[in-house]
Amino acid sequence: MTDHLPAYMAEYVRASLSGADPSSGTDPFPSGTDRPYIVFSDVDETLITVKSMFDFLHYQLVRRHGAAGEEEYERIRAVIGRRAAGGAPRSDINRLYYSHYTGESVETITRLAQDWFSERTTSTRGFYIDSTRRALREHRAAGAPLVLVSGSFPPLLEPLAREIGAETVLCTRPLTEDGRYTGEVATPVIGEGKRAAVLAHLAARPGIDPRDCFAYGDHLSDLPMLELVGHPVAVGEDPELRAHLAARRPETTATR
Repeated sequence: MTDHLPAYMAEYVRASLSGADPSSGTDPFPSGTDRPYIVFSDVDETLITVKSMFDFLHYQLVRRHGAAGEEEYERIRAVIGRRAAGGAPRSDINRLYYSHYTGESVETITRLAQDWFSERTTSTRGFYIDSTRRALREHRAAGAPLVLVSGSFPPLLEPLAREIGAETVLCTRPLTEDGRYTGEVATPVIGEGKRAAVLAHLAARPGIDPRDCFAYGDHLSDLPMLELVGHPVAVGEDPELRAHLAARRPETTATR
């Protein structure tokens, strides 16, 4: 697995799995087969190359409505873009996205999501970020449970979880009534929402020391999750995220 990882990530993951500190050989919080640990991973642009919510939104609108669907997608993206540019919190943007599913059939969206996942994973276009996927496979082979943590929603994440062998999905869950989406969500699993979700997951597993756990993320909004574990790994090149993790433990940052 590590033969295909970027140099920083490969060295760090290999050393951590063996129970050694990549820099000193005296890691005070070893992870490996001697102690159980959990691996948390963001999804969009950490495990897969696309932003799943928007990629799927475009897919299902165009598939169902053709050119009119393309126009609707561009309209929605423009509205969300203006809100984001205006400084709206990411959790509010997450809620705004799901408001566009108001009245949609859960069954229909789930079926379309299965088609989306099938098409994306069988196309020649790269869907997975191979370095992260290989790292997660190695963790799973070592016996660690995988947990996906995302602001995306179950129809998109559950097929992915089955594919990579993740046992749990912590995500934004749109509310439903009579088999249709209401347009509301429970708690957006974005930023501090990720921290809360991971903390709750760890609290239910007192035998797991968070210092032994790993977390993978690509954006500064993943920092609330990454800060909770002893082994945070930055995927990609977000300069702010890399700076934060480098200040904590220089060997934890990785490039893609």
